[in-house]
Amino acid sequence: MATETRLSNLNDQVEISLRAPAGRSADDNDEISLLDLLIVLAERKRMIFLITAGFALLAVVVVLILPKRYTATVTLLPPQQNSSMGSMLASQLGSMGGMAALAGSSLGIKNPNDMYVAMLKSRTVEDGVVQRFGLMQEYHKRYLSEARKEFENYATVDGSGKDGLIHISIEDRDPRRAAELANGYVDQFRDLSEHLAITEAGQRRLFFQEQLEQAKDNLANAEEALKETEQKTGLIQVGSQARALIEAAAALRAQITAKEVQIQAMQTYATGQNAQLVQAQQELDSLRAQLAKLGGSEDSGGGLIVPKGQVPAASLEYVRKLRDVQYYETIFDILAKQFELAKLDEAKEGALIQVVDPAIPPDKKSSPKRALIVIAATFVGFLIGIFLALWKAALEHMREDPEVASKLTLLRRAISMRTQTSLQSESSRVGLT
Repeated sequence: MATETRLSNLNDQVEISLRAPAGRSADDNDEISLLDLLIVLAERKRMIFLITAGFALLAVVVVLILPKRYTATVTLLPPQQNSSMGSMLASQLGSMGGMAALAGSSLGIKNPNDMYVAMLKSRTVEDGVVQRFGLMQEYHKRYLSEARKEFENYATVDGSGKDGLIHISIEDRDPRRAAELANGYVDQFRDLSEHLAITEAGQRRLFFQEQLEQAKDNLANAEEALKETEQKTGLIQVGSQARALIEAAAALRAQITAKEVQIQAMQTYATGQNAQLVQAQQELDSLRAQLAKLGGSEDSGGGLIVPKGQVPAASLEYVRKLRDVQYYETIFDILAKQFELAKLDEAKEGALIQVVDPAIPPDKKSSPKRALIVIAATFVGFLIGIFLALWKAALEHMREDPEVASKLTLLRRAISMRTQTSLQSESSRVGLT
């Protein structure tokens, strides 16, 4: 009884304070409002406690149901930038070197790891991982694109750290499988990088590889043409003097073609004022002049090494086919040597990426954070309990006011009448059907 009497007195004081004159100071109103809130929360502390405890219990049940997940991480060292070319250019530019570096940074040349991170996140690499480890069945997806998007939710590639390394993290329910996925991710990237020329040496290797394939096809066609000529004319050899002239002209033509290929390769990374490029152009002009003295031509079908009056018509056709074969043989040998040198240069630059720390099965789960989830849910339940307590107190206060109570009654009647009308219409519609 004493407690109820005390609470009634407090409610009377709250009503009196709410009816206080407007001339009261802001500090007094704030103090009374805070006391009112504390009184309301104290009156309904049981409800707040039950709601908070309910949320905490529900969070405990949820975190016990959630499956454990493990995260495996592999650390990669990307190729280091070749500073020899940059230092050489800086020394030639002198005081302009610093301005060039500043301009490079302003043009968007930021973290060099961004390119490798983008390649690791490419569709080719991710699809390779999905197909290799059967993730479509693991994620219960019908299409490869859906499985790839699901895999992206559990894969993280980060190369923005200050250490300059690239970290690949894969999350999975099985710790061993998480490590296999992370290491397999690197293997798929290596398969992709084998077909790409990223460095300068790699670009030269790819260029000479394409030229070598083309020269190989040309040599095979020339050999077939020579074979057909031998079968048609019956000639299998020519005189030593004519052969010497043919070989000399063929060697010059091959050197001219090889020099043109070398100039094209140099033009991919050198300007027209480059000393080596200018020297190569002069050597090309000299070779062309020597070929012109022999009476030959750079075109395989133009020019004669042996005058027409000294060689029969049948022998002339054989000479031309033999000249083409020797020409493409020389070209093939030169390009093969250049291709091997480019491969050695690319190998000397080191592997495209190097694994610093391979992924191992983690011995500790990464999620769910059970303690954090329970604490967050308990806090949310506490806030909801406070809100409901204040809302309930506000409703009770409004019901005590006759004017507000009458409005609430009218609102309740309007809602009930609308509900009854909708139910009657629904029942009549069902009866008609």
